[in-house]
Amino acid sequence: EMNDLFKFNNINLDVLTETYNMPFYLQYMSHWPESFTVAEAPDGSLMGYMLGKSEGRGNLWHGHVSAVTVAPSYRRLGLAKTLMDDLESISTDVYNAFFVDLFVRASNQLAISMYEKFGYTRYRRVLGYYSGEDPEDAFDMRKALPRDKNKESVVPLDHPIRPEDLEW
Repeated sequence: EMNDLFKFNNINLDVLTETYNMPFYLQYMSHWPESFTVAEAPDGSLMGYMLGKSEGRGNLWHGHVSAVTVAPSYRRLGLAKTLMDDLESISTDVYNAFFVDLFVRASNQLAISMYEKFGYTRYRRVLGYYSGEDPEDAFDMRKALPRDKNKESVVPLDHPIRPEDLEW
């Protein structure tokens, strides 16, 4: 629901969470509502959320995780896994995608380890993906879905790329 956007503060004020402007969230909600998922606590506050979408062409058609985050007080309960599983199911059943991908800061070993536990692999390094005062590389991590029977979408590249070389 649109009103959920007003409940994001307890999550977005956390230093580990990438935050976006309101038009970004509204774009996801209007284009990919099935992939904009929230986990709500019994009191109505948000425990976490997932921003996902579908993109690509041909065998690069995939689900993409733009953000998955859990409020600090609800971490280590399996919510991130539940949110990721939800997008993977949508990517399989609704989008008929070949894989799901996400970008993660190369320095964020905690998140990288979590995604690896979820079955994601480091597909490629993207040099300078995160811009700002202290630019940082990202890993493009991927998980093959049933449509990619030979798991061709997750065979790691042997060289890094630049953001301008990304397909989408």
